[in-house]
Amino acid sequence: MLYLVATPIGNLGDITLRAIETLRQVDIVASEDTRKTGRLLKHLGIAKPQIAFFEHNELRSGERILRHLREGQSVALVTSAGTPGIADPGFTLVRDCIAEGIKVTMIPGASAFVMALVLSGLPVHSFTFRGFPPRKPGPRRRFYEANRESPYTLIYYESPHRLVRSLGDALQVFGDRPAALANDLTKMYEKVTRGTLSELLEHAQAGKLFGEYIIVISGDSHA
Repeated sequence: MLYLVATPIGNLGDITLRAIETLRQVDIVASEDTRKTGRLLKHLGIAKPQIAFFEHNELRSGERILRHLREGQSVALVTSAGTPGIADPGFTLVRDCIAEGIKVTMIPGASAFVMALVLSGLPVHSFTFRGFPPRKPGPRRRFYEANRESPYTLIYYESPHRLVRSLGDALQVFGDRPAALANDLTKMYEKVTRGTLSELLEHAQAGKLFGEYIIVISGDSHA
């Protein structure tokens, strides 16, 4: 069986009892980052063989994992943080397992975009999660434009290196809508900044940026 195991997004205390039990009982752990997962396993007192499974080797490594699953071994898939398949590797492996009749289940847990949405103060009853925008300005603006008239709260991930440019593009596309910017969630310096997109842009331009950011933007009130 393939187990999709959610891991903490920051605070290691957020690991669930089921996640620990599953990691202890599986034969193999497939990891987006074997070094980071190795530290987590060591923290939990667990020793397991790992297979690297990340964006650039997903197909090749996925076939290796499938071979183990076909032989009756159990595999836990974990990503660097959060829920496998959500802006992280996992979808192709799940799809292939389903196609072959291999059982798949999930050990739920932390997800950064859900936490950011709830803490944003923006409507939570309907939302659209879009993951990471493209790196280049033109494709990124078109990516934003696809949801410009959506009435639903919009959620994006962004790196610190592109945050200012990405917020500038969002302001250009969406106008000065209410929004929130979340960073370091569950960690000591957890921060959620709320305001308009122009205010968040000024905040980002003035500060030192580090870690992954979640941008939450209000939907189109005229839609």
